Amino acid sequence: MQPHRVAVLAFDRISPFHLSVPCLVFGESLPGECNYQLVVCAAEPGRLTTTAGFELHVEQGLEALLDAQTIIVPSWHNPDQHPSQALLDALVAAHERGAHLVGLCLGAFVLAEAGLLDGRPATTHWAWARVFAERFPAVRLDSDVLYVDDDNLLTSAGTAAGIDCCLYLLRQHCGAKVANKVARRLVVPPHRQGGQAQFIEQPLPATARDDRLSDLLDWVRGNLDQPHSLDSLADKVLMSRRSFTRHFRQLTGTSVGDWLLAERLALSQRLLESTDQPIDSIAELAGFGSPVSLRHHFGRSFAVSPSSYRQSFRGR
Repeated sequence: MQPHRVAVLAFDRISPFHLSVPCLVFGESLPGECNYQLVVCAAEPGRLTTTAGFELHVEQGLEALLDAQTIIVPSWHNPDQHPSQALLDALVAAHERGAHLVGLCLGAFVLAEAGLLDGRPATTHWAWARVFAERFPAVRLDSDVLYVDDDNLLTSAGTAAGIDCCLYLLRQHCGAKVANKVARRLVVPPHRQGGQAQFIEQPLPATARDDRLSDLLDWVRGNLDQPHSLDSLADKVLMSRRSFTRHFRQLTGTSVGDWLLAERLALSQRLLESTDQPIDSIAELAGFGSPVSLRHHFGRSFAVSPSSYRQSFRGR
C-alpha cells in the first residue's frame, strides 16, 4: 500500500504548537493499514525561527508540494504578511490536481489569498474573523465553528481546533477506529463536530451513508427533552433492535446510550453558554430529568459543575 503523502508548510517565526499538531496526528505510526508519509517543507527552506525562541532547519522547499496528496498550512506569520506568489501558485496547482488543502487557524488566510476559498464556506481564528471578512469578502466566512470542509478545502478555527480538524481528516481517510486511537494517544476528545461552536464537545458521525439514521439523529437532537431508548429509536425507523444497534454503531462509532449522553451534555453546554436558564430548566430541556442527574454526568465528563462551567465560559 502506497503511503498517503502529507506536506506541512513551515515558515519563519512559526508557533511550535501549530507545527506540532499535524505532525502528531499524521507523523507518528498509526494502527491498522493507515499509512502516511509526512514531510515538513517551506517556501524558503533552511533555518527558520520559532515563536518559542528555538530554531528549525527545514530541508525541503515547495517541490515537496508537487506529489503531496494533503497539504497543511498550520498557521501563518500574521494576517498582514502576504504569502509569496510562488507559494500561492503552488497551492493553486496542487488543488487543481486534486490535493486536499488544509488551512489551520491563520492558515485560512493563505488559502484565501490564493483565491481558493472564493465563493466557498470557510472559518478561521475568531479573533481575526473581522479582518478576514474585510479582506476576503468573496469567502463565506463562518467564525463560530471549529472547522469547515468544502471540496477538498478544509479550514479550522484557532489553536486546539487544529487538532479537531486533523482528527476529522484522519477519520475521513482511515475511519473512526484509527482516529479514536490517535485521539486517546493525544488525550483529547475524538469527536468534535466541525459545525459546532468552539467551546462545545459532541460526537461526530463517522459516515452519513444511512439517511434514515442520519435523519433520526437530527430529530433526536431537536427533541432531547423527551425520553429515548434503544427500542423506541429502533421502532421509529422500523428496524429490529439488533439491526439498529449495528447500523447505529457504524454511523456514530458509539452506543445509543453513550451518544444520547454526549448530545445531552453538548446541549447543556450550549444552554449554559448562551442563556440564563436556571440549572433545573437546563436539566429538563436536555433530558436529564433532574438537576442532580445533570450535575452528576456533567461533573463526571468535564470535572466541573454546570454553574462553574457557566462562570468559567463567560469569564473567557
